[in-house]
Amino acid sequence: MLYSGGKDSSLAAVLLSRDYDVELLTFVFDETHAVPSIEAAAKETGFPWKKLVFAPGFLDEVVDRIVHDGHPANAINEIHRRSLCAAAQEYEVVADGTRRDDRVPMRTQSEVQSLEMKYGVSYIRPLLGIGKKEIIRLAEKFFEIAYGETGTIPNGDFENEIRSEMTRRGIDFVSLFPKNHEQSLIIKKKMVNEP
Repeated sequence: MLYSGGKDSSLAAVLLSRDYDVELLTFVFDETHAVPSIEAAAKETGFPWKKLVFAPGFLDEVVDRIVHDGHPANAINEIHRRSLCAAAQEYEVVADGTRRDDRVPMRTQSEVQSLEMKYGVSYIRPLLGIGKKEIIRLAEKFFEIAYGETGTIPNGDFENEIRSEMTRRGIDFVSLFPKNHEQSLIIKKKMVNEP
């Protein structure tokens, strides 16, 4: 299960756990990049967690793509694709928390079929038929959740590492990323019978 520490991937993991042994996977660009808040969120879910590292040079590709395109959508989709491909090389079933109203990341039907055929895996998206409002309601049934604009909470969104690299290169990232993009981070697991 691709895992950011947020409500979507956490809820998807809970839903999948009825029928699967779930392991949470968080990808980073730099192996020294610590993600204690994501590790803590994973611990709250009760599922095993692993931090995996993308191949060297991929962050440079991502930053170059964002600058070239003038927006992060294609780069985020490529990060998602590579995460799924890496997971598919190790697991028979791969999953994520993409939902019905997501624009990015999102795989097309042909991309899903290609992934499954190329790696011989099943790709599961348990939230694909559910909208944001219902996902929030369900996620808040299971977890205490912190919300904040990208960069204000330490979740597993790739933007933190991307923005740091852009700053290191002297690139003003503010105009390239959407404003007021809310993220979430799991703080604590609720007891199932709590209101």
